Amino acid sequence: MGEFVRLEVADGVGTIRLDRPKMNAISVAVQEELRAAAAEATERDDVRAVVVYGGERVFAAGNDVKEMAEMSYQDMVARSGPLQSAVTAIARIPKPVVAAVTGYALGGGCELALAADVRIAGERAVLGQPETLLGIIPGAGGTQRLARLVGPSKAKDLIFTGRFVKADEALAMGLVDRVVPDADVYTEAVAWAAQFSGAAALALRAAKECVDRGLETDIETGLEIERMQFAALFATEDRGAGMRSFVESGPGKATFTGR
Repeated sequence: MGEFVRLEVADGVGTIRLDRPKMNAISVAVQEELRAAAAEATERDDVRAVVVYGGERVFAAGNDVKEMAEMSYQDMVARSGPLQSAVTAIARIPKPVVAAVTGYALGGGCELALAADVRIAGERAVLGQPETLLGIIPGAGGTQRLARLVGPSKAKDLIFTGRFVKADEALAMGLVDRVVPDADVYTEAVAWAAQFSGAAALALRAAKECVDRGLETDIETGLEIERMQFAALFATEDRGAGMRSFVESGPGKATFTGR
């Protein structure tokens, strides 16, 4: 457990909880603790899905600007890789990941939310990539994940202007997937994650890798990734259990072991 980030596990759901008062600014220390939490969530068999959560008040208001303001070009040349890879570590968790977005998710906080597979936001959530207003650009995946999620023109509008978007607009453009009352954000995110506690973990892992890796390449390569993953699952115990259960009892009744 880190000073600012911890992994809490209950009933198959791991919550990566940011807790750096008062706005969850993402400092170098937070970046490294996010990386460690992602590694732990990946390794633990009792974690079947993950919620990324900043608390009831704020998701994460951005990277620590006070810390970055003291960095030179040489400093950031050295730090930009670890900064980006800390968020990528969340994206690479080979399990379903949902961001529970309350309050502000700006700059690095928005990039952290973008690293999740699904985003559930509160009615008063505010998202944005305001880096150009500081004379920089998103550096933890914002230019890439945002464009892939909402399309290049919408992404450019948000990044060029640095404007904030409220939950309803974020939902309309596809930046978030669901908007719920603020008090229900975490509960809804946990409920989404909990549905995978008894799922075929290796199939979910394969599906996530196919989608994510496929988006990074051309369709022919993506189809080959899919073909290989599809065939590989025939070596798993869960595939046998799932197909036997389907034949004997119909869909949705299989018991999976994650092997």
